[in-house]
Amino acid sequence: MIRIVLPTDFSMNAWNAIIYAFSIFKDVECEFVILNAYQVGASGLSTKMGGANDTRLFRLMKEQSERELQEVLEKVVEIDTDPKHHFKTLSVADHLINAVGKTVYNKEIDYIIMGTKGATGLKEVFMGSNTYKIINEIDFCPVIAVPEEYNVKDSIGDILLATGYEHVFETYELHPLLKLAQLYNSEIWVTYAGNPDGLTPSQIESKDTLEKHLLGTRHKFLEVEKGSSIQSAIQKTVEENKGVDMVAMINYAHGFFEKLTHEAVIKKVSFNTQVPFLVVHLFE
Repeated sequence: MIRIVLPTDFSMNAWNAIIYAFSIFKDVECEFVILNAYQVGASGLSTKMGGANDTRLFRLMKEQSERELQEVLEKVVEIDTDPKHHFKTLSVADHLINAVGKTVYNKEIDYIIMGTKGATGLKEVFMGSNTYKIINEIDFCPVIAVPEEYNVKDSIGDILLATGYEHVFETYELHPLLKLAQLYNSEIWVTYAGNPDGLTPSQIESKDTLEKHLLGTRHKFLEVEKGSSIQSAIQKTVEENKGVDMVAMINYAHGFFEKLTHEAVIKKVSFNTQVPFLVVHLFE
């Protein structure tokens, strides 16, 4: 069974990500944990009255969180009749990163699926939203970020895997990506932004190993012009190929993703692809 955590703040953005999760894992045995995290800010008062106010506020927030989760669950059960889908709700008094991290660890979660805010989709991932914080800090679970305005489909077409060929992959490291590709017989586009003739021996080894791991999966290798930035190269590829339904990156310490998020051009050029974004972390 695949276990998926779905963080929600009860927005339409979060709801869209929930619908996306149900859609891409249709006919797959899954347990979905719909999670809401809430926090009571410190009142700064050391008096008994201050403590009482905090306690009352905490109780009200807890009740509201549980009530709204129940409303989400009722909507979910109404629209998702897949007998292989099982649902739980979880109301946690903590900040979002802690709540998601503990849930992933305690419940052996396979994917986190959540929405990104803003009409420019993935721009918000890189500009410090909750989604980016989760991608950055919860480095032990794959994250799928779903752009706010993404029109949910009932399948995954081509998947663009952006790579700098800086790591020799093991099969298990690619598993979260390959699982999604195999569900829909998706073609993986291994995309390198730069000159293929300039690859180092270690990059060539990485590319050759990756090709071996992809033997049982539809795939092709692409080289695209880097242009002003890696983001713009990937964005252009997605915009020109409407069959691409997901961008994937595999992140590891001092690797491609780190360089991507630190590119100076990020302040000028939004990474505004309108497709979901999968990030898989590796331990070095």
